[in-house]
Amino acid sequence: MAGSQASTVRYVGLLAVAFLAGVLGSYFVNPYFDDYAYDFMFRLYRPAPWRPKSVVLAIDEATLRKYGGMDSIRKPMADGLNIIAGAKPRAVAVDVTLADPRGRKEADTQLADAFRRTPNLVLSAELLEDGWEDPLPEFTRYAAALGHVHAQPGPDNVTRSILLEKHFGRVRHWALSFEAFRLSRGAPVIVEYPEKLMVGEAAIPVAGAGRPMRVRFVPDGAPQEDRIPRVSLAALIDDPAQVTKFTAKTVFVGVTAITGEVRDRVSTPYSNGRQMSGVELHANAFETMSQGLFLTDVADLWVLLFSFGVAAGIGLSFRYLPGWQAYGGGALALAAAHVTPYLCFTYGRVFSFATPFSAGWLTFLAAAAYYHLVVRRNWHIEQAARTRYQQAMHFVTHEMRTPLSAIQGSSELISRYALTEEKRQQIALLINSESKRLARMVEVFLNVERLSAGEMELKREPIGIKEMMAVCVGRAAPLAERKRIGIVLHPIAEDLRVTGDRELMEYACYNLLTNAVKYSPQQTEVAVSAWKEGGQVRIAVKDQGIGMDQKEVKQIFQKFYRTKKAEESGEAGTGIGLSIVQQIVEQHGGRIEVTSQPGAGSCFTLALPQPAAAEQR
Repeated sequence: MAGSQASTVRYVGLLAVAFLAGVLGSYFVNPYFDDYAYDFMFRLYRPAPWRPKSVVLAIDEATLRKYGGMDSIRKPMADGLNIIAGAKPRAVAVDVTLADPRGRKEADTQLADAFRRTPNLVLSAELLEDGWEDPLPEFTRYAAALGHVHAQPGPDNVTRSILLEKHFGRVRHWALSFEAFRLSRGAPVIVEYPEKLMVGEAAIPVAGAGRPMRVRFVPDGAPQEDRIPRVSLAALIDDPAQVTKFTAKTVFVGVTAITGEVRDRVSTPYSNGRQMSGVELHANAFETMSQGLFLTDVADLWVLLFSFGVAAGIGLSFRYLPGWQAYGGGALALAAAHVTPYLCFTYGRVFSFATPFSAGWLTFLAAAAYYHLVVRRNWHIEQAARTRYQQAMHFVTHEMRTPLSAIQGSSELISRYALTEEKRQQIALLINSESKRLARMVEVFLNVERLSAGEMELKREPIGIKEMMAVCVGRAAPLAERKRIGIVLHPIAEDLRVTGDRELMEYACYNLLTNAVKYSPQQTEVAVSAWKEGGQVRIAVKDQGIGMDQKEVKQIFQKFYRTKKAEESGEAGTGIGLSIVQQIVEQHGGRIEVTSQPGAGSCFTLALPQPAAAEQR
């Protein structure tokens, strides 16, 4: 339970770091990434078509060529305004700078007279470094309002919104399009609230410094009847019958020509390299207000909460779903981070794309990486458990063959032959002895496995080396006698002791003895000795057997490894015995040393720590 809780804490901590990194990272790329996503959604989404309520009276290339450029444009403007006055437009907004006496006096007089006849006239004011530049007084006297003509381009020079108000000192001007909208509605005043502006019954949801409003541009590629009409000033003067296009419409007068003199052009989300004239921008802003097609930003708190929900969905998927379902659940949560901003856009809500995108992807990658590592770890644990099981089977077949054979043979003797009571008693004692030996082997094996897995603490008891080696030599003696091999036990001091598990240490020493006997030729000798050296107790088993080269010595402790000569000897074995001996010795804080030469025998030495004086008592 504690391990599972620790794993959960680590997992949650990793996802929290990834989520915070994504959120913080989004604030660095937000202005650019969100704008790019916004433009993409603008081009992707096709709103329901609407009938424009505005029309552009364009001072285009044909008009400038015909009348000699902007210096001579005021008289043609007067003629055009006089024509459209009869169509009773709702309002007329003039996006032409009229702050200097560029024309002749006669032309200015004609233009002023045309302004006098124009209903709901809005003239443009430009904000310079030293203040507002208003039209000439003879023009402003007939204006119902003055409106600023400034766009609000982003860091990439793409205009996505305009400021509905601009200040210089105590003087404030509303945007040209906003004043045109107000006058077209017949609203005498603008009622201001922190989150909106009221123009009559119409509410414009804008808040913050300058009252920024996102412009809902007429879709690129919309049918002609759904686009804002544009009538050339020269064409209108030549054909006054076109005046019907201005009936009950709000008229925006401005330059659409692309000339070296006039640079009133802006980029929009639909630009793709093409720019829009400033007067058309004002007309689109007017349409946004007139049609009520506002685009409002979703609060940062909701964006953060949604991003957290995406991250939580990803985290839960990888935590509780198996296999491909975990990736599928995480991908669905990640897809929500991509789709939600667009769905909100279709309902007129601008939802930040950068924050859920970056937080979602970083969380997904972190969760997937953790999931992958955990799966691999569990796989390794499962493989290790399977390996231990296989080793157990090999151990059983390797170590238990002899006592099982003895028990099997003895039981057959009892069942098949008529034996004396004395003989039956001997066989029964043998069966009992070998059964106990099997039990001890099983116990030794289980203890070694538990120690290796960290599931059992090593016993700490004093072990007399002389007594232990005498027991091991006695058990190995019958096998040595059959091969006529002598086991020489050199004198061992009575006080020579180690601290540890007696049964495990007996098994290790017995295994070394039986290996020495098995892989030694007949009529040779196995020497057993023990002594103190450098704070260690050293136990050595030396034979005169087949020996090994140095390459083989480096591999003999690998599980299931057997030397070529050992396999050729005909002795049964699986190569697991020495690996168990090594585990036992290392669990006791010692090491095993091997010296060997082919044909000259081998010497296995156990180097064990000498117990402290307190442990020997």
